[in-house]
Amino acid sequence: MRRTLSARTWADVSIVLALTIIGLLGFEPSFGGYSFLLPAIGGLVLGAATGIVASILRVNVVTTIVVAVVAYFLCGTAIAVPQQAPLFVLPTLQSLSTIAIGTVYGWADIVTLQTPIEAPQHITVVPYFATWLVALVSTSLAVRWLARARRSAWRFGIVLLGPLAIYVASILIGTDDPYQAGIRGVSFAVLALLWLGWHRTGGDNIAQAGATRMRTRKIAGTAVVLAAAVLLGGGAGWWIAPAQDQRFVLRDEIEPPFDPLQYPSPLAGFRHYTKQVTDDVLFTVSGLKAGDTVRLATLDSFTGKLWNVTGSESSADGSGTFSLVGRELPAQSFVTPERRTDVTFTMGEYADVWMPSIGYPTNLDFTAGSALDSTDSLRYNATTGTAVLTAGLSEGDSYTIDATLQQVVSIEDLADVPVAAVELPPVSSSPDIVTSKAQEYAADATAPAAQLEAIRLALTTTGFLSHGRASDTVASRAGHGADRITDLLERNQMVGDQEQYASAFALMARSFGYPARVVMGFAPEIVDGQTAEVTGGDVTAWVEVAFDDVGWVVFDPTPDETDIPQDQTPKPQSEPQPQVRQPPRVEADAEDLLTPVELEESDEDDEGVAFSIPGWVYAVGLSLLIPAMIIFMPLLIIGLYKLRRARRRRDAKAAHDQVAGAWEELVDQYSELGYDVPQKATRVMVAESLENQIGGEHRAFVEHANSPTEGAADTTAEPSQVTTLRPIAVLTDDAVFSGQEISAERSDEAWSTTTAAIEAGRAGLTKRRRIVSRYRIRSARDWASRISTKREDS
Repeated sequence: MRRTLSARTWADVSIVLALTIIGLLGFEPSFGGYSFLLPAIGGLVLGAATGIVASILRVNVVTTIVVAVVAYFLCGTAIAVPQQAPLFVLPTLQSLSTIAIGTVYGWADIVTLQTPIEAPQHITVVPYFATWLVALVSTSLAVRWLARARRSAWRFGIVLLGPLAIYVASILIGTDDPYQAGIRGVSFAVLALLWLGWHRTGGDNIAQAGATRMRTRKIAGTAVVLAAAVLLGGGAGWWIAPAQDQRFVLRDEIEPPFDPLQYPSPLAGFRHYTKQVTDDVLFTVSGLKAGDTVRLATLDSFTGKLWNVTGSESSADGSGTFSLVGRELPAQSFVTPERRTDVTFTMGEYADVWMPSIGYPTNLDFTAGSALDSTDSLRYNATTGTAVLTAGLSEGDSYTIDATLQQVVSIEDLADVPVAAVELPPVSSSPDIVTSKAQEYAADATAPAAQLEAIRLALTTTGFLSHGRASDTVASRAGHGADRITDLLERNQMVGDQEQYASAFALMARSFGYPARVVMGFAPEIVDGQTAEVTGGDVTAWVEVAFDDVGWVVFDPTPDETDIPQDQTPKPQSEPQPQVRQPPRVEADAEDLLTPVELEESDEDDEGVAFSIPGWVYAVGLSLLIPAMIIFMPLLIIGLYKLRRARRRRDAKAAHDQVAGAWEELVDQYSELGYDVPQKATRVMVAESLENQIGGEHRAFVEHANSPTEGAADTTAEPSQVTTLRPIAVLTDDAVFSGQEISAERSDEAWSTTTAAIEAGRAGLTKRRRIVSRYRIRSARDWASRISTKREDS
């Protein structure tokens, strides 16, 4: 039998959906537009349609949940991820997997995404799932609960929780810049308050004049509420609302999932490129101009052992803070811009998470290789222009970028320009000789640019370049920590390569308090219009210093490659030694005799975890846990409510109220079992109606079920052993209206008899009806109050 929805019910549903849309608009700053509205509105329509149709067809709760989940996945392909479906409609395994991943993990990703949100693909599932769930629950409650129950304010308040959750979520996972906060807040409050104020009917027993007065009062109250909401809400929003930089949003509180400190510092592996893969083609690049350099990583933190990126716990905007991004990357404002477009990188022997790029990329598009399926692993640091692919680059991967480069600025142009007030982490364990040498090299220069240029010239003119190869005339130790920089500056001849000179120059600049950072990358020979092959021998490092209103200006302190003169200190003459039998000679490669790269020690043991749970186990577990919670959590809540209801009735203060409570429990239980309980009828009439519905062999209950000796052995009742429900009603009326004192034994007997009657009514039903009854709640009338009044009157 179908249910017909009243005009008031349709109005309730419309208001709930309108409130949800008002809250939904708050996601606009996060997505940078209205692209999220298509999956969000689709989820809203699907959830509302499922809830309304299930209610009209009188489908039980369990079946409604199953149908809703199936429709969620089948329709989700066309609504949320149409790009993964044939003809943009048909679901595939990939689209279903994306919907599942987005439902479970999208909430964690959305608060770490760099706004505007464009990737990963499963992120569109978040607004789709949120609106689908809210619409399904809210419309189901409005149609099933508000339509047939007493329309009290607290019920409407519970229905409002769904739209309110969407509104709050749009704030928490939004940005510091709210979307029409005042207009949306006032509109939401006014519509919700008016709905709560007009939810009651005018009353069927009120005279026409009284109904007119009530309607007039409601209209006046509506005007007052509207004016108060606009004035007080607008004033509070103006005076109390926090400043944009003080707004609480989750993306400012949660660390991005990628931690670059888990990887070795790129600069620590500098000698790997200059000695082991010198002639290997790491990657090719096209679209550059002569003089352009390729950026690999930007390092602004010095620990005394090495230069590395800043940990996210030290600075929210440091070089170690990487956020999920899409194809469009955040623009860099602190730069004197020069454009590059369609610069294509194709990987060869290079395999790492740090992505070669130029300047500050504004657009990145993967075009070939396994990286096409790993776009969700792209992270980007807008401050340094550094990109990483957590899945790692491999041979054959290709991508094209558009970028903004810092223009080359001469020292003369920087003569009167101060350094920028950029906050960088303080350096630690810098050698004392760095400060003294910086003062010596800067000499009488006073302007920042002049001091830095003087230091650069001192390093390039008095130092010598050596990569520490076996063929070099003078050995050059690897590393760039405090001990290596001390050795560089204390020797009669400064010998090193870009790793040491860039580190020394950056430390000298920082000793003056200037914001300086080390950049590692490649400087291949570029011919305009041709594709360049980048080898390990092209690796380099330079220093960038921030100047006010200009940007990060490049300083290259590494000397050109020239012959290194030998120290003139004569070697002592060797004295002949007695012959001693030598151990067998071990052939060793000259490269193996060189000092290895110094890497930062790790506090963690190298031993792997003995046992780890695969990721698919978590996915499967969550996929099973969420439906289980949807099904069994309401069952638990309703079960606790029914248990509390029965205990409250049985523990009533007066014995006659306990007997009446037993009858109330019987009526409620039969109503929840699906029997039609007459309203505004006497107990005897209710009993007769229920007996007629039970019918046949289930019309009576087994009296001897109360017997501890026979109840367990025999479950079949003979006609002479049964009693109908009518005597229970008569005995209850007698206990309530006779005016006699009721003993505790009489109360216990009433409850045991009623319990047996309930079990008899349950036994005559199908298993499905018994399961559905566990999800039903019948709000009984306040029998205790009404009965006590009648007892006093009698």
